[in-house]
Amino acid sequence: MANPPPDPRPLAGLFVLDFSTLLPGPLATLLLAEAGAEVMKIERPGSGDDMRHFPPHIPGGSAVFAMLNRGKRSLALDLKTPEAIDRLRPKLARADVLVEQFRPGVMDRLGLGYEAVSALNPRLIYCSITGYGQHGPRAQQDGHDLNYMADSGLLGLVAGADGAPVLPPALLADIGGGAYPAMINILLALQARARTGRGCHLDVSMHDNLLPFAFAALAEGFASGGFPAPNTLLTHGGTPRYQIYRMADGRFLAAAPLEDRFWRAFCDAAGLPETATTDDVAARIAAHDSAEWSRRFAGRDVCCSLVASPEEAAADPHFAARGLFAHRVGAAGRALPALPVPVDPQFRAAPGLRESPALGEADAEG
Repeated sequence: MANPPPDPRPLAGLFVLDFSTLLPGPLATLLLAEAGAEVMKIERPGSGDDMRHFPPHIPGGSAVFAMLNRGKRSLALDLKTPEAIDRLRPKLARADVLVEQFRPGVMDRLGLGYEAVSALNPRLIYCSITGYGQHGPRAQQDGHDLNYMADSGLLGLVAGADGAPVLPPALLADIGGGAYPAMINILLALQARARTGRGCHLDVSMHDNLLPFAFAALAEGFASGGFPAPNTLLTHGGTPRYQIYRMADGRFLAAAPLEDRFWRAFCDAAGLPETATTDDVAARIAAHDSAEWSRRFAGRDVCCSLVASPEEAAADPHFAARGLFAHRVGAAGRALPALPVPVDPQFRAAPGLRESPALGEADAEG
């Protein structure tokens, strides 16, 4: 029988040990797996990753766990036992990347800290994802996405009608501050290792990595000495050209005609003067329903969109045409659309079904 052709994906042949749970680390290692890396997930015996128990539930577990762990394998180990270290030693010796998400010092106490592991495998790229980084006054502070956004100043940039900050619609710190920077820095470290032959320890702080999202507020504060109040920045409520407006049927219009040419076209379609204020635009948009505004804006460059529900977005023919949901993830005999990931199709396998791991499925391996 002929040997199968080699995997053409750019990270094929890399071996990744994933000690992380929930969202940031697992999403980072999902990106590595989609680009060809072999990812082995280390989990607690009995219960596994907490995400296995998050809703929505499907037969055999959790839909979100399945989406985040497509194509990985699972090894169940009690890391507090000496036997676990013995079992891990050969895997640590051959690993290219290790991802962990414990508080600073936990992996050291388990005998799996960077110094100990790099002595065994100097080529290892060891990526630590934490809320506040490996050092500093907040290093041991607990937190979740909302806390990191609050501490970074991002949460204070937009307020509701009562003056209170509003809940963000996405987990920016976990994804934009954790998973994506981890992936970026792992790739940079692999490139550096190709030149030097040595690995390194990556300190990925979700809090720190939120600060680029506040670039406009930081620029204003550093340049003028006065940091912006809520709802005053150009893209944070400070202009009628970048707002969300309620329409007559209760749906919402996301209007972003920032540049003059878009604003002129918007005002012309809406029957508004170019000197219109936010209140003027709000009153005008509220006078008609979404069907009327869709008709008026059709074919015009006005940078306006109806606010879609997740169901509408998932069914959007544009996303279907781009193949965003062509990949599938299998879980306990059921197949679901896989999570779309920002890995170019040329670097992934052809669309198909890949399984999420059953807890401890790799326990029998040597």
